[in-house]
Amino acid sequence: MAGLKYMSGFGNEFSSEDPRCPGSLPEGQNNPQVCPYGLYAEQLSGSAFTCPRPANKRSWLYRILPSVKHKPFAAVPCGNLTENWNEVEPEPNQLRWLPFTIPTSTEKKVDFVAGLQTVCGAGDAKSCDGIGIHVYTCNTSMVDRCFNNSDGDFLIVPQQGEILITTEFGKIMVEPNEIGVVQQGMRFSVDVFGETRGYILEVYGAHFELPDLGPIGANGLANPRDFLCPVAWYEDREVATGYTVINKYQGKLFACQQDFSPFNVVAWHGNYTPYKYNLKNFMVINVVAFDHADPSIFTVLTAKSTRPGNCMSEFMGLIKGHYEAKEEGFQPGGASLHSIMTPHGPDAECFEKSSTAELKAERVAEGTMAFMFESSFSMAVTKWGLQTCQRLDKTYHQCWESLRSHFNPNWKPSKQ
Repeated sequence: MAGLKYMSGFGNEFSSEDPRCPGSLPEGQNNPQVCPYGLYAEQLSGSAFTCPRPANKRSWLYRILPSVKHKPFAAVPCGNLTENWNEVEPEPNQLRWLPFTIPTSTEKKVDFVAGLQTVCGAGDAKSCDGIGIHVYTCNTSMVDRCFNNSDGDFLIVPQQGEILITTEFGKIMVEPNEIGVVQQGMRFSVDVFGETRGYILEVYGAHFELPDLGPIGANGLANPRDFLCPVAWYEDREVATGYTVINKYQGKLFACQQDFSPFNVVAWHGNYTPYKYNLKNFMVINVVAFDHADPSIFTVLTAKSTRPGNCMSEFMGLIKGHYEAKEEGFQPGGASLHSIMTPHGPDAECFEKSSTAELKAERVAEGTMAFMFESSFSMAVTKWGLQTCQRLDKTYHQCWESLRSHFNPNWKPSKQ
């Protein structure tokens, strides 16, 4: 979106004030007796107060009215957003979904929150340990309502259509091939510009961070300077008909009313912010001689597990292009899930083609962007993911059925 400005860096100590109110950031203290312009000071904490300094996350926000000024929350329907991992029997098979259906605006107007559907997940938001994987399919912008996730962070991956995320910190435009992160407790609203689809990884009890580089050295993978966070922007707007704040709390949705826009933060400073990243800036480290590197070499962000292990579930989506391991069935806007200890790999066509191809340098996956949410959790698939969405490809297993034996007991090494 033309005119949007950002600050660069990952986890930096940022400060920003709307240029319409110069000097709105207090000098020398966080919470003066009287804030400039008569603003209210609030701290948004993303970690325990006594966390070690490198892991301590918080921001100070200076707003026209405090966020505590609202009517009581009341439960509202959750739709297909859930944390019930036991509503259907476990599904150990390899799973693939055709592109998730986007409702048309002539059929029904659906905004970002109404279009949230949970595909799979594990753990428990109450104990702050787990994840949820969702898709969003929508066709209209959120009007006089915002979303707040008390359970965890949202990592948002647009696949079709850009989204304009308005937050208390400012505005972020996130396009396909970019990712956006809205951290726990941040209020935000989403504008869309047509039929829109994407994926969301939700993590409970941890925040995303950059992976350690080890022997790669000082540079590589996602560089901190390429992450962008918004600059302060506010609206001083009364909403006589009522502004709705939707809160995801312990896996359920609740709503409250207030008579003003929550995007009334004139200035802020801190290191706990929303941010975005363009995947084209990722510095790829990959195999140049032989063998297959583990996909962890492509890590953009990680939310560290409380119990690291070498077993994983792999949820994949395709943003654009053709995924070389399964060129036909794995489509943009669809997904696949290979659960813990479930075998998977290239289909028969890919195996035969690669086994007989000339060994020469070639560019792989030109014009393609796939992603993987990899987790140590054994993820359960929801009823919506298995049945209701009606996008599960029940023929997926057939892509391996034509694999044949190439075993030759009389094989001898070729003479060099």
